[in-house]
Amino acid sequence: MTIQNREAFLDNIAANLGRDRRTSGVKRPEWSLRPQDEVLNNLSADDLVKVLELQCSAIHTSFKRATLSDLGSALTDTVKEYNGKSIVAGSDQRLYSFGLDTLFSRLEKEGAEIHLWDQELGEKNKTFAERADIGICFSDVTLAESATVTLFIDQANGRAISLLPESFIAIIPKSTLVPRLTQATRRIHEAVERGEVTPSCVSFISGPSNSADIEMKLIVGVHGPIRATYILVEDC
Repeated sequence: MTIQNREAFLDNIAANLGRDRRTSGVKRPEWSLRPQDEVLNNLSADDLVKVLELQCSAIHTSFKRATLSDLGSALTDTVKEYNGKSIVAGSDQRLYSFGLDTLFSRLEKEGAEIHLWDQELGEKNKTFAERADIGICFSDVTLAESATVTLFIDQANGRAISLLPESFIAIIPKSTLVPRLTQATRRIHEAVERGEVTPSCVSFISGPSNSADIEMKLIVGVHGPIRATYILVEDC
């Protein structure tokens, strides 16, 4: 990804500060205390699963566990619970490695509409997502502390999948679990430093849409899915 107009932007900030830009001799500060690295950092993967499950109950999110072999059954049950007749999902390699292509084919034979995100279809993806009953995504990094799934938005996984349908299902490979936001942002930063292609948009989602802006009363389903289920898959 190419950053546009960076130099002009930084020059403008320096000018408004009344000084020339500093282009050398600037060092990143080193802090003597970094408590953000210590929270939950000594927990095993199984312990992080327990933290995740407990937090799900606090954010009105259903939590299920499955092995690779019974993921299809767990997902089918959830689709039926949500009365899912139309489903939009991502189309990257995980669709096949986790066996969801076979599941979606079976659901189609049973009468469900399945739409896999395709960049070449443009706005048609969003049009389907707007009327879809369920959106299904894989979590790229999962924050146990806040029960947050991190979605790397790209040509195979549009943001609308998790935002527009009535219900949202996140498939969480156990290998994606980290303690908290500290580790998630570090992974992204390190990928950038290695020169890897990174998404221009990253979504952090913690359960169904909700707001308590008015009189501190929690309302679920204000500006997004009104129901959410996390399915943790034992992939490690």
